[in-house]
Amino acid sequence: MFSTAIKSMLKEADYQGGLIPVSSLNDNSGKLDLLSVIVKIRPRMGWFWQKPKYRSRGFTLSDVLPEDSPLFSSFKKTDFVDYSRIFGDKTEMKADGKVDGLFADIELNVSMNCSYKQDSSFGKLKKEEIELTTLLNHLKEKRLDMTHPLIKQSCVKPRAVLCVLTERIVTSHPCRVTQKILNSGKIWAMEKFFIDLSTFGKASLKQSGSKETDSMVSFQIPENTVIAFSLIELQVKLNGMFDLCLFSNNGGFEQVKPHDGMEEDAFRGSISDDNSLLDLNKQMEKLSDQFQLLSVLPSETRSSLLQLLRNMMKNREEVSAMESVLDQMCDGETPNLGNLRESERRTVQAIVDIVLNSVGEDKETRSSLLSAIHLIVSAMDEMTDEGLSVLESCCRPPVLKALQMLVQCVAAGSGETISLRDTHLTVLTEEEEEYRRAESLFDNSNVILKREEDTLRTEMKDQPGQLPLVMSIAVMGLVSLVRGGWIPRHH
Repeated sequence: MFSTAIKSMLKEADYQGGLIPVSSLNDNSGKLDLLSVIVKIRPRMGWFWQKPKYRSRGFTLSDVLPEDSPLFSSFKKTDFVDYSRIFGDKTEMKADGKVDGLFADIELNVSMNCSYKQDSSFGKLKKEEIELTTLLNHLKEKRLDMTHPLIKQSCVKPRAVLCVLTERIVTSHPCRVTQKILNSGKIWAMEKFFIDLSTFGKASLKQSGSKETDSMVSFQIPENTVIAFSLIELQVKLNGMFDLCLFSNNGGFEQVKPHDGMEEDAFRGSISDDNSLLDLNKQMEKLSDQFQLLSVLPSETRSSLLQLLRNMMKNREEVSAMESVLDQMCDGETPNLGNLRESERRTVQAIVDIVLNSVGEDKETRSSLLSAIHLIVSAMDEMTDEGLSVLESCCRPPVLKALQMLVQCVAAGSGETISLRDTHLTVLTEEEEEYRRAESLFDNSNVILKREEDTLRTEMKDQPGQLPLVMSIAVMGLVSLVRGGWIPRHH
């Protein structure tokens, strides 16, 4: 809830995306001071849809410089924005019907109301920033202490980039974030039944019931809490000399050529991620082996994983926490679970137990299986909040298989059509609510579904970005856990 509120604020106050939202209140325990050294973890090779991770261990730039003299502490403080927002959503659903039987007719009437409200009031936010001219002059001819544990451990990680925190947004007084969810439903049924005892008799029985659940979560954010920040990357040479990357994010650690000695301009991590010409079909083919790995697991194992992932999707922050843990585990690290909530720890442990029970001591297979699960969770983490919520409601085998057919249609190219007479799409043609959900899922992934008589046509929106890809990965990953396995691609 904390990170969701901050991301909503930044969408409006920082539309160019220069600020990085803080994901946890725990990050504020002295880890995000100005001139703090932050390790940026770039996306995995080929996983360009991932957002970078940012890890801080509480060190400042002066801690990793050999000189004893402390860095200057001057910075400027200005007003950023006075922000408050109330967001609400209300859904109503009604259904009625009649069931005819040999001895009885049943009339049903069902109604459900769901409402969601989030009140975020950050008040007056302040911006604190280092004066770059002063910083550049101060750092002239300085070298990093390459023996410092943070530097030593970072430079051997292929995806690590050293950064310095130069700007942050902080609260100027205590503020509150409140979330309220109300679910209510009613069911009414009347049964008319017939009895034949020499004469014909008719009677009726009426039944009704209702249920209402109400939950509210509210917490207060203290004064001087950091909610967003920005960084400058460093290009670090083997001798400890470094440059600030002022105009582009191409920082990293200088590498050594295997045969020709040092490569002066080769900085690990300076690869450009230009995905303007995304070939969805090609990308999905590259990932097919990971989906196949999941699809051949025992039925009970797949069912347990599917249920765990579905429950996780109900909480956006739990998805992000799981993605971070799996990312560290896939790098061979032991993540610190102490910062997770109890429900998050249980989910992590349950997934780890499933993997261990499936592969035993086979480290290579265990690593591959964790990577396949991480792939799905990583894609979920990049989906919109609305898209993730709709996907969770679609986690029934018939619906997921129908979504797979649509994803394959999208991958084939914009303008492709698919026949609604296909048996795997029956759930969408016979259940209007399921079709609306599928339409909403694709709409939130920048794909348009157009229904034309007995066919469906898919069409990419302008500048779709990576949303079609991450939605497709999430859907195909979930389908691989469904009983019955894959639908042939050219069914």
